[in-house]
Amino acid sequence: MRIFAEKFYAGRMKRFFTLLFFQVILILSAKSQTTVNETYPRAWAGNSVNAVIFRKNALVTYDSIQFVAYYSSEGYLCLGRRKVNGAQWEIRQTQHTGNIHDAHNAISIMTDGDGYLHVSWNHHGSPLSYAKSLSPLSLDLGGRQAMVGAPEQNVTYPEFHKLPNGNLIFMYRNGQSGKGSLVMNMYDVRAKQWQRLHENLIDGEGQRSAYWQACVDAKGIVHLSWVWRETPDVASNHDMAYACSHDGGKTWTSSQGKAYRLPITARTAEYVCHIPQGSELINQTSMYADTEGNPYIATYFKEADTDIPQYHVIYRDGSGWKTLNANFRKTPFSLKGAGTKSIPISRPQVVVSEADGKKQVVLVFRDEERGKKVSVATCTDIPANRWSVGDITTYSVGEWEPTYDTELWKSRRMLQVYVQRVHQVDGEGISSLPPQPVSVLTIPLALPE
Repeated sequence: MRIFAEKFYAGRMKRFFTLLFFQVILILSAKSQTTVNETYPRAWAGNSVNAVIFRKNALVTYDSIQFVAYYSSEGYLCLGRRKVNGAQWEIRQTQHTGNIHDAHNAISIMTDGDGYLHVSWNHHGSPLSYAKSLSPLSLDLGGRQAMVGAPEQNVTYPEFHKLPNGNLIFMYRNGQSGKGSLVMNMYDVRAKQWQRLHENLIDGEGQRSAYWQACVDAKGIVHLSWVWRETPDVASNHDMAYACSHDGGKTWTSSQGKAYRLPITARTAEYVCHIPQGSELINQTSMYADTEGNPYIATYFKEADTDIPQYHVIYRDGSGWKTLNANFRKTPFSLKGAGTKSIPISRPQVVVSEADGKKQVVLVFRDEERGKKVSVATCTDIPANRWSVGDITTYSVGEWEPTYDTELWKSRRMLQVYVQRVHQVDGEGISSLPPQPVSVLTIPLALPE
């Protein structure tokens, strides 16, 4: 196991931001038995299936044990565990496989309140693939099983979220791009059983579908935001809508507390930012809620007076919804077509760093104009929309997108991201890039001054 430390400092960031990161190398095993590894890991990298942003999660921590999941180059679902920041990973190649040639088919993991690992994988309009560990903190998975039952035959974008009581929420799209609905299940950790909360929480009414991002804040409020897509073409993405739940996903309101009549539709949704079609608006990004429960939605799109897509943060404070335009990008590009795209920038991951009532918005991203490195942008003065940008790695990560250990951030305020160089060919193509090392990058963030 090698631990790399690299100190990053930028003159423009003197007042507020110093990044120190440690890159810890994981080991991947091609064997079927459990092994402890001390060499570079290598996982499938011929597309971005191991490194898409909608993995919820690639890394997850329970107490002091951290888990990781990835596909091997043969398509096996592999799991690993270690003590947080430990030097050795215990790796298990499971009996389950996935179609690694489709970058939609990402692996999502989460631990429940008792430490059982829940895993879902291999979905793009396909039957549900879900399994649970045989015992707490175990890497041994049981066989595929149903959760609740129909509709579980046309599943895409599965993701887990943990509630403060240890229960889990599971979301997925039922249907297809431009014509889908959002299904939500809840796992009762005491009963050890799944139940259906909503078969159609957000309804595209057969004309569109919602591409969402979600988070659970420290108070247990579930925050949900989404763009609408009218067709399979990504260029038809438009607008940003919002809803939240104060009772674990059962009932939903607007940000002002107005109860939604379910399902939520394009007509009844609360719109927090109006963005027309053709604005290079991306789907399935990230969101976060601060300690006061204020939501922050990270995305990118271009404004009417420019052809350069910029990272934006749509957020709510005591006076209502506002939008920050980070406005540091220099190069234009255009989103068109269906399937997984090869895009010069990643979708952004967002967290908020807080101290003594002060806040900083932190975006983790990758941009071709910065050499496709892991980069961080920090809004150190939110009212003034003041940003600083720096690169964390010296090497390219290809078409990687950031995912982080949400539970480790909640419990210890440690920001650890899954990093792997991958190459995504436009429109679900497969590249010749051989298996690449996987690493965990720790980014300790300076507290706001």
